[in-house]
Amino acid sequence: MIHITKRKEMPLWQSTAIRLCAIVIALVVCGFITTITTGLNPIDVYATMIKGAFGTARKTWTLLQELAILLCVSVALTPAFRMKFWNLGGEGQILIGCFASAACMILLGDKVPNVLLILIMLVTSVVAGAIWAFIPAFFKARWNTNETLFTLMMNYVATQIVAYFVIVWEVPKGSGNIGIINQSTEAGWFPVIGGQKYLLNVILVAIVTAVMYIYLNYSKQGYEISVVGESTNTARYVGIKVDKVILRTLLISGAICGFAGLLLVAGTNHTLTTTLAGGRGFTAVMVAWLAKFNPLVMIASSFLLVFMDSGAGEISMAFGLNHAFGDILTGIILFFIIGCEFFITYKVNFAKKEGEL
Repeated sequence: MIHITKRKEMPLWQSTAIRLCAIVIALVVCGFITTITTGLNPIDVYATMIKGAFGTARKTWTLLQELAILLCVSVALTPAFRMKFWNLGGEGQILIGCFASAACMILLGDKVPNVLLILIMLVTSVVAGAIWAFIPAFFKARWNTNETLFTLMMNYVATQIVAYFVIVWEVPKGSGNIGIINQSTEAGWFPVIGGQKYLLNVILVAIVTAVMYIYLNYSKQGYEISVVGESTNTARYVGIKVDKVILRTLLISGAICGFAGLLLVAGTNHTLTTTLAGGRGFTAVMVAWLAKFNPLVMIASSFLLVFMDSGAGEISMAFGLNHAFGDILTGIILFFIIGCEFFITYKVNFAKKEGEL
């Protein structure tokens, strides 16, 4: 009675309309569940979520900062994912970038001018992230190891390295944390632009996103990444050096993750902890997938997740609800968004009864 076939290609307006319908249906379902479980007016809950994200200038800039960092990591993972190299080591690559930046701030903070210090931090964090991604890429290219497990294990190694040096550099001794680095001198801190602490972070990530979009869609190397992702045999047949593409792509992916670590240390937190990456390396996987590995569309998917997280915190305070309730609403919305991709990719055909024309 039912026959499912894969669509050739759906027009952009039609796929967009399906996704918007999915979001509307998800909001209706969330409203129904909210009323049943809490007795609250869902309109009030949604309004509170918007207030939590945009209620004040500070909340708005905090949301933009979180959006920028998540987007940066998502963009970093995209070239590897397009190549079907499942880089789940974003968390470790961010952390090792954070470690490199913090080490420069601690060891060189009072020895070099601030501009030079920031440049050194930039180079070391990018190189550290690139090396951390290069290691599993090398083993994949050389011995075809499982990149999923390898990159996951690298996360644990990075976490333990950071944990060790947190104890080495802890202030005061025995506290178990570093605290704010160079708080009195602000050595290694990003400068404040336009009176906004996070504006530089947002600008830098916007540049990285635009460059990555151009690189993936309009460069020869971007084309090679797509071909390798479709078929390594085809890539070799047309003369593409697959091993070289894997190594180069993971160097780029890790370098941008390391850059995200720099943004967290120099532009946001000014400290080093084992939880500084905040799970973004894993959340970015969903962001990239929802956007179909398109860096520009990732702006919208990153915004959705960051907005829902900010709103969840606000409704938990305003209505006395557990923070998990906001996560439930987020999960429902993501369920419908992910589910609608089935109807974009496939077509459901109903068999006609015998005798029907």
